[in-house]
Amino acid sequence: MRILPLTQLYALIGEDMQAVDAVIRQQLYSEVALVRQVAEYITAGGGKRMRPALVLLAAGALGYTGRQQHELAAVVEFIHTATLLHDDVVDASELRRGRETANTVFGNAASVLVGDFLYSRAFQIMVQVGDMRVMRVLSDATNIIAEGEVLQLMNCHDANVDEANYLQVIRYKTARLFEAAAQLGAITAGASPEAERGMAGYGMYLGMAFQLVDDVLDYSGQEADTGKHLGDDLAEGKPTLPLIYVMQHGAPEEAARVKKAIEQGGRDDFPAVLAAIRRSGALDYARQCARKTAEQARAAISLLPDTNYKRSLLELAAFAVERSH
Repeated sequence: MRILPLTQLYALIGEDMQAVDAVIRQQLYSEVALVRQVAEYITAGGGKRMRPALVLLAAGALGYTGRQQHELAAVVEFIHTATLLHDDVVDASELRRGRETANTVFGNAASVLVGDFLYSRAFQIMVQVGDMRVMRVLSDATNIIAEGEVLQLMNCHDANVDEANYLQVIRYKTARLFEAAAQLGAITAGASPEAERGMAGYGMYLGMAFQLVDDVLDYSGQEADTGKHLGDDLAEGKPTLPLIYVMQHGAPEEAARVKKAIEQGGRDDFPAVLAAIRRSGALDYARQCARKTAEQARAAISLLPDTNYKRSLLELAAFAVERSH
């Protein structure tokens, strides 16, 4: 299957993405120099910008042609960036998108506080937009994301986490912001309740598929492509789906090794765990789960008119699953 690069997927919304970038630059300004430094460092680090793109594509697929979605797309990106700053501190991460993390460069305290700045700036923009439904969707999403982060923290070093627990974490931690982004596009377009529900469902399933593949790439990607150290999840004791699958379906000695690695963390067992993952078919299983979830995303918008925007959303679901980074 031929997967289009993001540059082609975003061609339809190129001018809108530039407008979103302009809003981001404008709203990043602070009189406090360190706030500007950290915020500009993290936003300049690249990234796929899938969440703001999703706001734009969803609005376009439902017939919207105005400019209000630019502010909402910027809000979504600010919330996402704030979670990255906080995540990297919690996980003691040193590398993201091929660069040193902000906490490595500026320290944990600065990263946490600038993350707080981005959250509060996002809510300032929301107030300026002045739509109570928008505020409800984003405030609910932000709260659920925080709960997902805490759930993940509770699951660390717990080898008894099962697939259902894992899926709940990624639904809260990752998929909820994708869902909110797609729903915001529908709200902006004044879509019918049915169309809005369909678009929100698309975003949720897309986010689930995206995270499933991220967890696959932690054991199958190339560091030059993924921009982070392989085995980070294992080092942090995170029981992601490939590890859960080995514990449930691998040979007894392999399941025991994975269980020990989760409980103790670190990288010492990474080569042996990686071999067990590959022998058990865990990566194929997780990738297949992602494909099924992406198919659910596509089905959620099946009733939308056939437009270039809809086709881009369908291609985005394919990219989320088949990507190598």
